[in-house]
Amino acid sequence: MMNILVTGIHGFVGSNLVEALKENCIFYGLDIVSPAKEGVVTTFSWLDIEPTSFPFQTLPQFDAIIHLAGKAHDTKNQSAAQSYFDINTGLTQKIFDFFLESSAKKFIFFSSVKAAADSVAGNMLTEDVIPIPVGPYGESKIRAEEYIRQHLSKEKQVYILRPCMIHGPGNKGNLNLLYNVVKKGIPWPLGDFENRRSFTSIDNLCYVLEGLLTRDVASGIYHMGDDEAMSTNELIETMCEVMGKKPHIWKMNRRMMEGCAELGTLLHLPLNTERLRKLTENYVVSNAKIKKALDIEKMPFTAKEGLVKTIRSFLDSGKI
Repeated sequence: MMNILVTGIHGFVGSNLVEALKENCIFYGLDIVSPAKEGVVTTFSWLDIEPTSFPFQTLPQFDAIIHLAGKAHDTKNQSAAQSYFDINTGLTQKIFDFFLESSAKKFIFFSSVKAAADSVAGNMLTEDVIPIPVGPYGESKIRAEEYIRQHLSKEKQVYILRPCMIHGPGNKGNLNLLYNVVKKGIPWPLGDFENRRSFTSIDNLCYVLEGLLTRDVASGIYHMGDDEAMSTNELIETMCEVMGKKPHIWKMNRRMMEGCAELGTLLHLPLNTERLRKLTENYVVSNAKIKKALDIEKMPFTAKEGLVKTIRSFLDSGKI
């Protein structure tokens, strides 16, 4: 049984990870909250890993550390920039310094594809892209990545994981807008745009994390996503399928919609050029490197299977 310390263990990914791997792992948490949780021995606070609290005799011997804790991407852009750096960069430096001094042999840092690129140039985003983050969220994640890469140890394995949008039962990620459109039966007017995006279903993510923990995988940066990218039209059709609704996808003329958005920019209307770009851009992430490292041909679940499971969980809980 491996002893694993997980920061942010009480969040969405941490909770699912404990559930998925509790048969083979002994979990300890490091978090700002410490409720009792099945499958977690105890949750430490960040003060417990201050250099002043060394030596480590007071803490268990860990085999691996998974650093999930972070300040999430604020889509409303209202968060003060500095708080991203304090949390996403500062806490990463702190836990990585602890890792280097500890007995743990593996460290998994949850970065984000947004650390690499706000939008994808070319067909898909691969690990050899030169990072050009936009905004404090991506910048703070890249700075954390840089710190880790500058302080690597030859005796230890370190993985920087860059997942794209994670979703699963209990967490719709940023699919909220589409859910609400479908739920209210509002027609989707952007059917003429065949944009494709990558997603990460939580079951595939837990599978990859188990692989990194149990197999001998080379240190490095790995992008994470499901095997198939999905178009917005496919997302809407899948949601409607699960909800027993008829999809209302309007293929309004693309040029006309772009013209409306330009007008919206001038008149400060809700549909403007930037919002249209975000709603219709391609963001396809390659998962070829992580699959090769784990010696697998495909992820256990298809993108559609993951999405169906997520939507069904919301239907079952009455939240949709």
